[in-house]
Amino acid sequence: MGNDSVSREGAATSGEGRGAALWELARLFFRLGATAFGGPAAHVAMMEDEVVRRRGWMTREDFLDLYGATNLIPGPSSTELAIHIGHRRAGWAGLLVAGGCFIVPAALITLGFAWGYVRFGAVPEMSALLYGVKPVIIAVVAQALWGLGRAGLRSPRSLGLAALCAGASLFGIHELAVLAGAGVLAVSHRLAAGRPAGPSPGAAAVAVPVPLAGGAAVAGGAAATAAAVGAPFGLLPLFLFFAKVGSVLFGSGYVLLAFLRADLVERYRWMTEAQLLDAVAVGQVTPGPVFTAATFIGYLLGRVPGALVATAGIFLPAFFFVALSGPLIPRVRRSAVASAFLDGVNAASLALMAVVSFRLARAAVVDWLTGALAIAAALLLIRYRVSSLWLILAGAVIGVASVHL
Repeated sequence: MGNDSVSREGAATSGEGRGAALWELARLFFRLGATAFGGPAAHVAMMEDEVVRRRGWMTREDFLDLYGATNLIPGPSSTELAIHIGHRRAGWAGLLVAGGCFIVPAALITLGFAWGYVRFGAVPEMSALLYGVKPVIIAVVAQALWGLGRAGLRSPRSLGLAALCAGASLFGIHELAVLAGAGVLAVSHRLAAGRPAGPSPGAAAVAVPVPLAGGAAVAGGAAATAAAVGAPFGLLPLFLFFAKVGSVLFGSGYVLLAFLRADLVERYRWMTEAQLLDAVAVGQVTPGPVFTAATFIGYLLGRVPGALVATAGIFLPAFFFVALSGPLIPRVRRSAVASAFLDGVNAASLALMAVVSFRLARAAVVDWLTGALAIAAALLLIRYRVSSLWLILAGAVIGVASVHL
């Protein structure tokens, strides 16, 4: 990490600066939690725009290290990135403030959808709004990828590794296997080049085992609470189930759907498949973390207490894992082998983000208007540095107007 980023962090976390930093974190992440549509790739892009380009809280290299680290631990990656940023900016209090403020508004919006669903029996229609928002999000993600790629893919070797990872992802290789393989390849190249590690632990020991072991322990506890088919519903089993999900789940919203279906529908029989599909759909179309689908499910099963318990269960492991892994990132950079592993993971993370963006773009840019929105948003972002928030709001207004006029 550069001296500038270290000095900024120290200034932000000393004396009166800490209170100001906490307030700034709260405002930023509450706003993002209420307006950040598009899923994890879009959230990462918006955070990069706010904390690197606009506020200068850290360098792109530091930001990319934090993003790479979130991909090595289970749970919601964009939420964990928010928690990492809060910790880097304002210590342990910042960790809680940034994560909480990113989760709470999204959970409240999802809770409103759940109330309407129970009362009226359907999820409100959002296709018109998303019609205009999605192409703008593509431009936001592309702009962030360009900036992060320039910081993290500086050599032909890293570009080649990223291309290999993108190809593996397109062929259906699991995200975690792509990340781990990229790290191993980067370490192998470092060792073959004759630059052995220092005395620090290797990358695998630094970055992975402790969170995974913790996840297995929580998973075992949750499994023991409801082993039988058709297990009776209760708030404690609900909490433990979602704590298990937050502790062991890697991957996209589609992985979340499969994971929830296996237990909630087939094993416990707490809800129907149609209800589960609606819950995951709401988590994907509302702003903030996709994991707020847990809020929707909790409300369906136990009204407001169930929503609170499910939301706490699925997000608490993210705070725990970041608290464990965050302080280790500087140590990773001091070890040659561990640093090489993180470089490989960073390249793979950018490749996976690019693949997700490509797939989103194919679904978002469907006619001349959405194409024009994507191009105009990219121009305003790159040339005039317009805030992504205003562009997303403008896209939403144009989308709704185009459908209803």
